[in-house]
Amino acid sequence: MRTRNIALSSVAAATALLGVAGTAAADSTPAPSASAQPGTGDGAQALCKRVPKIEKRIHRALQRLQGKAGRRGSVARLEKRVEKAKAAGHTEIANFLDHKLTHRKSLVPTLQQRQKDLAKVATWCRTHHNAASS
Repeated sequence: MRTRNIALSSVAAATALLGVAGTAAADSTPAPSASAQPGTGDGAQALCKRVPKIEKRIHRALQRLQGKAGRRGSVARLEKRVEKAKAAGHTEIANFLDHKLTHRKSLVPTLQQRQKDLAKVATWCRTHHNAASS
């Protein structure tokens, strides 16, 4: 459920960015001058505001994925389910769960990279006074 929500929010963010870019491209006004404030119009202020919540969400997702076999949503738990399905001779179930396991394993490096990128964003926000306009 959470993975789907993360994916949907990513798609929504990308769509919003593409919509803004498309509107800007269609606009016939000249480009802003070099004296314009850096970071205006790119959502920096809003992103800086949301950094703590995003950090918590990524941290929780990684904890869940890297949890022990008793933890719902963990890679270890799904691996156990795949083994049980194979042992029971349920080939189709094992196949389905194995594909799900592959996807879940791929989430770990993606979330770890997002965590690193977000740390850089947080640093940028601190150095730019949380991207607040003067």
